[in-house]
Parts: sequence; structure tokens; C-alpha cells
Amino acid sequence: MPALVIGALVLILLAIPVFSIRLGFGDAGNRSTSDTTRRAYDMLSEGFGPGFNGPMLIVAETPGGQADLDAIDGLSAALNETEGVQFATPPIPNESGDAAILQVFPTTSPQDEATETLVHTVRNDVVPEAVAGSTAVVKVGGVTPGVVDFSEFTANRLPWFIGAVLVMSFILLMIVFRSVLVPLKAVVMNLLSVGAAYGVLVAVFQWGWGASLLGVGKEGPIDAWIPMMLFAIIFGLSMDYEVFLLSRIREDYDRTRDNATAVANGLAATARVITAAAAIMFFVFLSFVLGVDRSLKMFGLGLAIAVLLDASIVRLVLVPATMELLGDRNWWLPRWLDRILPVVHVEASEDVVEIEPEEEREPTPAR
Repeated sequence: MPALVIGALVLILLAIPVFSIRLGFGDAGNRSTSDTTRRAYDMLSEGFGPGFNGPMLIVAETPGGQADLDAIDGLSAALNETEGVQFATPPIPNESGDAAILQVFPTTSPQDEATETLVHTVRNDVVPEAVAGSTAVVKVGGVTPGVVDFSEFTANRLPWFIGAVLVMSFILLMIVFRSVLVPLKAVVMNLLSVGAAYGVLVAVFQWGWGASLLGVGKEGPIDAWIPMMLFAIIFGLSMDYEVFLLSRIREDYDRTRDNATAVANGLAATARVITAAAAIMFFVFLSFVLGVDRSLKMFGLGLAIAVLLDASIVRLVLVPATMELLGDRNWWLPRWLDRILPVVHVEASEDVVEIEPEEEREPTPAR
């Protein structure tokens, strides 16, 4: 019980920062100050304002001609009066007069949360009010709004993705191990290890704890693609360890019907293999941190931390401890459910019929 409580507390504490995660993308401002692109980024920010590194591009269709162009002029004036806007350029129409563009420079950097708020303000409030009564169609784009859109799109679908993976994993493990509690425990444990990896990334790259040690010049949001990719890879690796460990425990339990002995024997048989495989992957993933790209550093550190926690705390402490405490209840499955679930064997069945080799015949002498 003490080992279970301590291990769970460690993972929960590491996972706490995930509740403040903010998705986005890094840029040259996150590089080391020794990098020339970072120095150029800082010079632009100091000379023209932080928003100069990520302006919004507003594109307008003006089928109404001069009347619509006048509305776009009014939009430019309204943007210049909007809080958070440093400067909005006058609209530049094309030769035919049916389209125009203008740029908007925020007062905050592209990664700042206030810039994201400004994108929504311009789209939802400023633009509709400015072009009301005209036939102009206005779209707000550019790199910064594009990052905001992708981040929100990914964040909205991430829970569905995680939920689908958890449900499918639960069902498959229930079929294989003929249990309800074993797959439920596996799903919860894997969520803890993934959550802890997310929490470490937030603490390092978003809060800046120890970021300078990894060569990261400034804190910023978590890259929007990282959580989904990390979850898919980490969950796959975690389930690989889980099935490897549980198959040994289940095999011994079917033979002895002694849960405590089965857990001890299964752990003894797999601990070295799990530790060795995890050590290899840990150092391979950790080597990504030595690169210069912030996204690769983030991805590699997340994978390395997840593998380390999963193979040590989860697989070698939490899983055996919970299975020892649950006893024979680990293998409980309602009879009605047992009847409808298909039978799947992880190992080869013992009743496989061996094909006897044909008796050797005496070679026929050549004539």
C-alpha cells in the first residue's frame, strides 16, 4: 500500500501542470539568444513592436466597388482604435477594385495569449460591425490566426481521440485477459503516465522551469500537434509493456490459481526485459533534446519522461501493487459478458495438434 500511494502521488503531482496547458506554436523568439534568427527577431520587436513578428492579414472581397472599399477604409480606422492593435495599414485594392488587403500589427507577440484574444475580437466584433450594411466579405488570416485556428481545432478533437483510444484499449484488453478490473486499471495507469509527461512539458516549455538547461531561450505554448502525437506513441508503448507483463501474470495464475504467486512470478520474469527496453528508448528519445529545434526537444523530452515513468513507477510499482491488493478480483468477469466476448489467446494454445514428421524412408539406390 505505501508503494502504491507514493507512486500515485508522484504521477499526480507531475500531471498537475497539464491543467494550464496552452496550445500554439513556437517561433524564432523561443530560440537561444546566441542564435542569429533569435537576435533578428528581438531587433524587430524592439524596433517595431512585438506584434511585428506575427501580423494578421485581412483579405476582403468587395463586389460592391467603391461602396465596399469605403467600408474597408472604415474597418482600418476601427482596427486602429481597437485595444491590442498597434497599427492597421490602409487597405490596398487590386486593379479591378473587387478585392483589397490590409495588415494588422498587434501590440503583443505572436505567442502571447492576448494576441489570441485579439484574433477572436477582430473576427467576432470589429469586422462584422465595420462592414455591416455593405456587400464586402472579409476574412482574417495570416500565420498567427492560422496558428490559433489549428490549435483550437486540435484541442477540440483531442478529447474524442483520447476517448476512442481508451475505449478500444479497454475492450481489447477485456477480451484478451477475460477481466473487467485489469483493463480498467491499465487505462487509468496509462492516463497517469501520459498526464505526467504532459505536465513535465508544460512546466519546462510553457512555464520555463529549467528551459535554459535544454537550450530553450524563452517559454511559450506547447506545440499544438505534440499532445496528440505523444498520446498515440506513449499509449502504444505503454500497452506493449502492459500486455507483456499481464500475459505472464495471467499464464501463471491459470496454472497455479494463486494471485500473489502469479504477480510475483510475472514481475520477476519480465522486469529485466521491460527495464532494458525502456532504458534503450529513454536514451534514444532523450537524444532529441540535443537538437536545436524546439519542437524536437519537446517531443523527445515528452517521450523520454513518459517511458521512464511508465517502465519504473507504473509497470514495476503501481501495476503489481494494485494487482496484489485486488487479489482474485483481478480476474472477475460477469458470466453473461464472458459468454458474448470472443475468445482470444495471446500465447499459442496448448491443444495445438503437432504434425508428426514422416518416417524416414530408406534411400532408393540409383540404377
